[in-house]
Amino acid sequence: MNPIFYEIYGKLPPLLRTVPATLRGYYLRSWRYGSETPQIVAQAIEREQWTSTQWQVWQSERLARQLHRAATRVPYYREQWRQRRLRGDNASWELLANWPVLEKSTVREVGPALVADDCDRSKMFADRTSGTTGTPLTIWQRRPAIRNWYGLFEARTRLWYGVSRFSRWAILGGQAVTPLSQRKPPYWVWNHALQQLYLSTFHLKAEFIPDYVKAIRHHRIEYLVGYSAALHVLARHLLTMGVRLPMKVVVTNAEPLFPQQREAIEEAFCCPVHATYGMAEAVVAASECEHGTLHLWPDAGVVEVLSDGAPVAPGLSGDLVCTGLLNPDMPLIRYAVGDRGRLSAQPEPCACGRTLPRLESVEGRTNDSLLARDGRRVFWLNPVFYGLPVVEAQIIQESLDLVRILYVAAAGFNHQVAQTIVNRVHKLIGPVEVRLESVAQVPRESSGKFRAVLCRVPNQVESAIHR
Repeated sequence: MNPIFYEIYGKLPPLLRTVPATLRGYYLRSWRYGSETPQIVAQAIEREQWTSTQWQVWQSERLARQLHRAATRVPYYREQWRQRRLRGDNASWELLANWPVLEKSTVREVGPALVADDCDRSKMFADRTSGTTGTPLTIWQRRPAIRNWYGLFEARTRLWYGVSRFSRWAILGGQAVTPLSQRKPPYWVWNHALQQLYLSTFHLKAEFIPDYVKAIRHHRIEYLVGYSAALHVLARHLLTMGVRLPMKVVVTNAEPLFPQQREAIEEAFCCPVHATYGMAEAVVAASECEHGTLHLWPDAGVVEVLSDGAPVAPGLSGDLVCTGLLNPDMPLIRYAVGDRGRLSAQPEPCACGRTLPRLESVEGRTNDSLLARDGRRVFWLNPVFYGLPVVEAQIIQESLDLVRILYVAAAGFNHQVAQTIVNRVHKLIGPVEVRLESVAQVPRESSGKFRAVLCRVPNQVESAIHR
């Protein structure tokens, strides 16, 4: 979102923030839902009982259209195939295996060249995300793609769990809906258009939790969505206070859900907790059914699991490489999403009765949070780099007073950009020392990924703050 909007928004009296939040909600609703939404949802539910053969035919037809459009109408791919032909490469673009793997760094670098040449980007929705790997991206979509995606989300998350887009809900996400310096409620904003209570993840401090409880009860919230770590912190505070907030369901996103987190969240909110997997690029998604199975959405994209560029058998771990089927205007072909995972080797259908394929596990999406001196946990640090010439970055908290940032600079990085990064960190966690360290590449873990945020502050330090 436009930084100027946030600057103006943050200066408004708390009660007036509902107005721009709701206007933004109406704008988003117009993109996400329309008269065709009920049909999209119904068709998605029907496909949940399809056989593997039916899915194969359905995916093959859409994949063929996606590959043809990418090769003939998307400047980046068209030039890629032209160069291959000049080198005497006659491989067919109709076969997915003949396409190279597309890296996040390439999407970032070429950006608009991945948008079909019959599209006007000024009339498209630009979704900016830095994702869990710290690499900022912009994804352009037209209305049909967005509505198909949110139709699937309605069918495969909300309706599975007994709620709908008309239910009253709360989210713990990454938007700074409350100025970080604010020390009295509200630490949230109500969005009338989406029936959404957006709770600040930056104010989850013990002394503020009673205010969160009052807001959730006042707005009659039916279900919660959010980052696993943030929901776990809220749940832990509630349990310490001896408070329970009954919900119909809690849905986690963007991060893995660990057993201890699930247990605490279920106890605090007296309901099931279900994990989901997905990303703004909308090339792959999965949701957990009532039996704990993580089901893939084959209508979102074709998923390959590769090791050293070669396919691996179901049940074995590898890099997730996905080809989106929903967005023909910025088609991402064999896109390396930056995660590792395993497809299930079990042929038996799930006990829930759905025949959707299973995603056995997702690896490499674990990010830490940072600990502020006043005891707050800061979960979403990606906005530190929004709009700045940074290829990738890693934030490492060594102590309450020291944060190191490893960064790979892009063209245009200068002292002013560096100071902007320092200022943004200060706004999030206070006046700590911030050391910027330029590197050729952020060091990877054994999985080939790196975590965007690492906190090396011992747990004992946080415990001492809360005493």
